Amino acid sequence: MGSMVAALLAVAAIMGGGRWWSGVAAEEHRHVVGGDRGWEVSNDIASWSSGRTFTVGDSLWITYSAAQENVVELGSREEYISCDLSNPIKMYTDGLDQIPLEGEGTRYFASGNPESCKNGLKFPVIVLPQTTTYTHKRDPPLVLRADGPTAPSSSTRLNGHVPCLFTTLLALVMFF
Repeated sequence: MGSMVAALLAVAAIMGGGRWWSGVAAEEHRHVVGGDRGWEVSNDIASWSSGRTFTVGDSLWITYSAAQENVVELGSREEYISCDLSNPIKMYTDGLDQIPLEGEGTRYFASGNPESCKNGLKFPVIVLPQTTTYTHKRDPPLVLRADGPTAPSSSTRLNGHVPCLFTTLLALVMFF
């Protein structure tokens, strides 16, 4: 009986206690551009963005005074570097804009005010592919069924204990 309990414990340990591993998309993040100070010339947006990782599925939240500023998305690195605001891909003017990052690649955001852009109110966003993390979920309860007890023959007595012993040792190795 004791070896049967040990075997059941070993099987449960091998099966992860009824848990299985599943790949799921990494958590999506909402990046508040500029942190508490938001989108303003006196805030060093480039420093704020330099330590961040942006992935597909994340979103940018940009807050600013709509009476004084707006945000544009530019189509090229050249437009971004020179603050050429003449042909933006999109303009954001609400004062609180949520921008989903739906695809991989580099996107360029700048102040719609040429002077603010030249003073550094701009930043590129390199959007990386989503990563997969692994989490475990609960399986339905494991139900073991066995036939009733039988009288073992002398030839099967040792063979019946070897798998139990192996499984028990394997469980001990896994836990220690």
